[in-house]
Amino acid sequence: MASVISSSSTNIQSGRPIIIARQQSSLGGSSKFNPRPFLLSSSFSSGLKIRHHKNFISVNNNNNNQFSRKLASNNIVCEASSDTTVDVPSVTSETWDSLVLKADGPVMVEFWAPWCGPCRMLLPIIGELSKQYVGRLKCYKLNTDDSPAIATQYGIRSIPTIMIFLNGEKKDAIIGAVPKTTLTACIEKFI
Repeated sequence: MASVISSSSTNIQSGRPIIIARQQSSLGGSSKFNPRPFLLSSSFSSGLKIRHHKNFISVNNNNNNQFSRKLASNNIVCEASSDTTVDVPSVTSETWDSLVLKADGPVMVEFWAPWCGPCRMLLPIIGELSKQYVGRLKCYKLNTDDSPAIATQYGIRSIPTIMIFLNGEKKDAIIGAVPKTTLTACIEKFI
């Protein structure tokens, strides 16, 4: 009865990512989309903007066109502004010693890869933590595809893996996509 179609693209004017989720009911027969302007728009303090679109669909129930119905199709469009995410600086094999091992204070490194979905889910959380602990914790990400020697040296077998370093020594490791509270509890032990 209901089918969900989702897609993502980028807004050409603002360059912001757009996620579209569409739910459509159909009664069989042919359907025709007639887009209408959005009916609802909400903005959140985090920079997330959600718009609700209504499309009307004409449905012919049989081939004889004895009757037709107009059904509403709901689209929810979600745009994230550029200020919702913090770009976490990258560390590579060349910068590993200077940024992580010789750093003053604790350092958190996320071992990730661009093709890893859970890794990409954690990046905004790592960005939030870097803002929350600015001056007390340094946060970096290491692409395991670009720097496999570092990943092998620290025994990374699964990504995402988050490691905490203090005075050049590995102090703790968290494997998998975990909630922000778990990461915060781990960080608090070393600050």
